[in-house]
Amino acid sequence: MTEPKLGIIHYNFPDHSLSEFLRAIKQIGYDYAEIRCTDVRADDTDANPEEEAHKLRAELDEVGITPSSVSLANDFVVLDEQAVSAQVERTKRIAGLAKILGTNVLRTEGGRPKPEVPEHKHVDAMAGCLKRLVPFCEDQDVFLAVDNHGKVTNDGELQRRLFEAVGSKHVGANLDTMNYRATGKYDLETVYRFHRMIAPYTLHTHFKDGVLENDKYRGTELGSGELDLSIAVAALKDAGYNGVWTVEYEKKDGDREEGARQSLAHLKALLTA
Repeated sequence: MTEPKLGIIHYNFPDHSLSEFLRAIKQIGYDYAEIRCTDVRADDTDANPEEEAHKLRAELDEVGITPSSVSLANDFVVLDEQAVSAQVERTKRIAGLAKILGTNVLRTEGGRPKPEVPEHKHVDAMAGCLKRLVPFCEDQDVFLAVDNHGKVTNDGELQRRLFEAVGSKHVGANLDTMNYRATGKYDLETVYRFHRMIAPYTLHTHFKDGVLENDKYRGTELGSGELDLSIAVAALKDAGYNGVWTVEYEKKDGDREEGARQSLAHLKALLTA
């Protein structure tokens, strides 16, 4: 049995520079990290993101951390041809930066709701952008993992319709275990049903835990919230998931490194149970 690949997202470590974050998570026991597109200044017109990516790759290699993915920070809820083309070209460029860093996975958003794209067109809009990218992704062996995040894609049924509409193994899900629950829209039974439903489409993960208090989400260490994360683990294993098991630690107070350590221990216990 191969050892599971264990990672953490570069997020919620406000007191750490990127260099400090990488060294801290390596010491804790992580070997992978999700890198933000802002870490290579992808949208900074005064920057050279390819040069930034090469510098960061050298540091990642020195520390011994491999990127699990790069966040795309996109918005595919667009229908206007100029907006679609801009999103497609931006995605291709950031995919090139990701490959410099050492990963072929982009963790994408669905997009933001907006008046010019009515709700019944959300899937069509996102599928339109993704279909435009499929030939590039297949040629370059790039994978787009759409997060169940925000107000558009935080719905397992919608996600499944989206993936079926695109119809490519290069487009799938980033399964965030808590996002379905965090809005208060779904009860736990529905959350677990979505975990099982989306597991076969999953290309990347965010293992996240928390609780709802007065309809407000509060992040916790893995194992300290209200989710039974063993359900997602079992569903992903049954689906043959072989990607990185990525912690997304969102607790806003306390020692971030200790939270990352406790979350890693809990995830390891789930994966070896």
